[in-house]
This record gives sequence, C-alpha cells and structure tokens, in this order.
Amino acid sequence: MDRRLIFTLAALPLALQGTARGTARDKSVSADTPCASRPNILLFLVDDMGWQDTSVPFHTERTALNDRYHTPNMERLAAMGVRFTSAYACAISSPSRCSLMSGMNAARHRVTNWTLNYGRQTDASSEVIALPAWNWNGIQPDTVTSEHNTRNAMPVTTLPQLLRDNGYHTIHCGKAHFGAKTTPGADPRTMGFDVNIAGGANGAPGSYLARKRFGEGSPQEVLGLEKYYGEDLFLTEALTREAIEALKKPIAAGQPFYLYMSHYAVHAPYEEDVRFTSRYRGRYDEQLKAPLNESETRYAALVEGMDRSLGDLLDFLEQYPGTARNTIILFMSDNGGQGLNNVRQGVANRDQNYPARGGKGSAYLGGVREPMMVVWPGVTEGGTTCDQPVMIEDLFPTILEMAGVKRYETRQKTDGRSFADVLRNPAKRYGRPIVWHFPNLWGESQNKEEGYGAYSAWLEGDYHLIYTWETGQLRLYDIRRDIGEQHDLAAEHPEVVRRLAGKLARYLREADAQRPLFRATGQLCPWPDQAVRTPGTNK
Repeated sequence: MDRRLIFTLAALPLALQGTARGTARDKSVSADTPCASRPNILLFLVDDMGWQDTSVPFHTERTALNDRYHTPNMERLAAMGVRFTSAYACAISSPSRCSLMSGMNAARHRVTNWTLNYGRQTDASSEVIALPAWNWNGIQPDTVTSEHNTRNAMPVTTLPQLLRDNGYHTIHCGKAHFGAKTTPGADPRTMGFDVNIAGGANGAPGSYLARKRFGEGSPQEVLGLEKYYGEDLFLTEALTREAIEALKKPIAAGQPFYLYMSHYAVHAPYEEDVRFTSRYRGRYDEQLKAPLNESETRYAALVEGMDRSLGDLLDFLEQYPGTARNTIILFMSDNGGQGLNNVRQGVANRDQNYPARGGKGSAYLGGVREPMMVVWPGVTEGGTTCDQPVMIEDLFPTILEMAGVKRYETRQKTDGRSFADVLRNPAKRYGRPIVWHFPNLWGESQNKEEGYGAYSAWLEGDYHLIYTWETGQLRLYDIRRDIGEQHDLAAEHPEVVRRLAGKLARYLREADAQRPLFRATGQLCPWPDQAVRTPGTNK
C-alpha cells in the first residue's frame, strides 16, 4: 500500500449557499454532480499583494489605501465568508510557497530565499557575514534520489500529492516558484498536480502582455500559453480563461477538484492592463496627497485585474449551483506588498502598506501580514472576521482536514497547525506563535533599520520580537498598540525580550535552522538567546 494513501473522508453534507447569478450555462459541461462528502477546494494566491491593497479592510478601521483600490469581487468574497485579520506569510515568495506545499516552516525546509537557476544563490553579498548553503534548488517530490535533485534541495510529500492520492483532480494555474530550473520541482506535474498551466521555475512574468509573448526568451518567461501569442491580452485574463477551461473536466465527471489559482499578479513588472488603468490615471490620492503616478496607476490596475479574475471564477462556479455550494474558497497573498519607492509611490516603507511598516523582504508587519479570506459553505458565516493568528504553513493541514483526509504520512516533519476548528466555531481560539527565519540578504535593500537583511522573528500575542543576525540587535514591538512598529520596547521590557528570544532560539535549534557566520572570525552568529544583554551591562 502507498504509505501516503490512508484516507478517511468527511461525510457531513454542506448547506446551500447562494444561487446562480443568471449567467448562461456552458453547454460543454454536461454534469453538475459533485460528491457531497468531498468538497472542491479553490486556493486563490496572489503574488506580492500587500494586506491593504484592496477595498476590503483587513485593519481595525478603513484607511485611504482601501479607498484607492477597486476590488468588488474581494468585497463579494468577504460577504460570503470570513476575513482573517492576523494572517501571515514569509517576507519573500519561494519560502512561502514551499511552506504552503510542505506544511513546513522556512527554518525547517531551508528554502529561505527566492529560487530560479540551478545551483545559484540569489542573495546580495556582504563584507560582514557569509550566508549558509540554504536550499536554493527548492523543494522536490519525495521520490527524488539523484544527487542532482537532492543537492541543496528538500524532498517533501506535497499537499497536492496527498489530495490526488485521495481522489482529487489537482490543477495548478499560474506561478509555481518552488523548484529551480532543471529540477523536478520546477514542474508542478511532478509535485502532485494533474494539470499545470504556465507554472515553472520563474518567480515573475517576463511580460504580462501576450503581444510580447509573455517574455519569451527571458529568464522569467511564462511558458505554456503560446496559443495567445500576439493577441491583445493580459496574462491575468489568459490564466483565468485556462483555469475555467481546466475546471470543466472534473465538474463534468463529478470528481472533487483542487484548483491552486496562483497568479503572477501583482508582481512587477508593472505593465499596463488597459482594461483598468483609466480608473486610476491622474486620480488624486488622499493618502499621498498627490495624483497617482504612472507606476502606482499600473499597480492599482494589476490589483483590479486580479480581482476581476476572482470574479470570473466565482461567476463560472455559480453556473453550476451543486458545484458552487460544495466549493471551499481560500484567498491569500504570499508576502507583503512592495515597500520601496523605486517601484512604488510615496515614502518608502511607510506609505505602501500603511499603517504597517516595511514591505516585501522586511521583518516588519508590512512585509509579512497578508489579506486572507475563507469561504466554507455551510460552515463559515458571511461578513465575519477572525483574529486568530495564522501562518502560511497552516494551510497544509487545514486544507487536508477540510478535504476529509484525516490520516496521512509525509516524508517531512510539518509545522503547520489546522485552523479548521476555528472556522467551525468562531469563538474558538488557540495560542499560535508565528516564526520567521531569513538568514539571507534580499537583493533589493539591506536597510537593517527598516527590517531588511538577515533576521529571525517571533510573534506571540501582541509582542513582535525581531533579531538581526549581523548586529545581534533584538527589537520588541507591541503590535496591538503600535502596528506601525515605531516604538522599540526592548529596553523597557528586557524580561519579555529574554523570554521570547529564548523561545525563538529553542525553536530554531529544534528545526536545525541555519545561521550566517562572521567573515572576520569564521564564527557562527550567536543564537537569539545568546545575544540577549541586560541594559547598561555587558552581561
């Protein structure tokens, strides 16, 4: 017997939700007979979307950023389900995606920075610290054995593989970015997906434009959409068309499906989506106190194009009421929004993810807090919110529990914790510290003051502890009272620093996490608990 193929399926019927919106039914799909015991699952993941890049507020109050964007379909999804106001991911793309696929924290799977070419480290250089040999070749299927495929790589039993083993038709559409070129992990079909649409090793689109052949020939070319070359079509729309076409097969067969709708949007390059730019070009922005510039105009259009894709998928599913009322929808982003003004308008690390500080690559909340929503028909109540802390690796056990897969084995040790019980009982909460580990140097900024550079962090309750490996500095913030993380409380609360640094260090040791070392001495940087100092002393 396949060691992964042990399955127990939930048998609770799902309540009806919603009705068809009067759209014409596609005559090519002849059946709408879902298996009631196994829900369909649609995971809609956005790339580089900040938690405030939407007209749906994920903060305690509405802000000017929410008023900048037009995302009616996210509003529609929020009305259908629950918004998570304390959802987190890694600050960089590949670590988040590998955690989602494996259920592992980045400290454990060691894909701690973004991947692309085989054997190539993607970090910036430093004269002070040398970085560990992290897994720059990404995660790989648990069947790999060759030296090529296991070197600087982590073999894992993946989420889609477990779902496929348990009867799901699994579809990948869009950005993959969890395995380097020339490895099996670069191809979603080796990672448990029956269908791969435009997913590969690339972490961004060479171009969003079909008339530019989606960047053909560039290091970030998008492959698999050649039939659209030369058309006046944006990548986000092309992927949506392909996803809808791929869904017709399992719907017609009455087979449960898992669609991983993983958009390249809203990642750079900020090419113009002409369907939406007219809404934003030249418009005065209340937060910036200035008209939106061209970059910000195109960015807002990217966001709206992503939202249109969500709406098109919802409209398609509602053509088949039996399928729609048996489909779980999860929405999330893979890291915080860009916080640097080389591509975004406004004061760097302040305006872009306001009121949070920082952005993609930063340890501050702007780099890691995400917009997240869940619709579970018959379980979640529409228009509600949840403040349960959730980390991206938690999607792994949660989705399996939703699918009724109660017993399974994985090659890897997992870190994620299912939040399905919180969805079933909105009053239920549990303690869930969040851990980040980035012993790396992101290439776009090394501003340690703004949370960039090599760091690890621990979030427990209201306290956010950030440890900078190069300097040994420990910073402490109360994110409930100071979501902008402007007031470092480390000197005021040394006992909290000591306690949380100890917890962080113990976790990193248990996970066998990697550390940078000092070039001058060849010594490893100290663990966070070894860097704790009593204020005013050398002890």
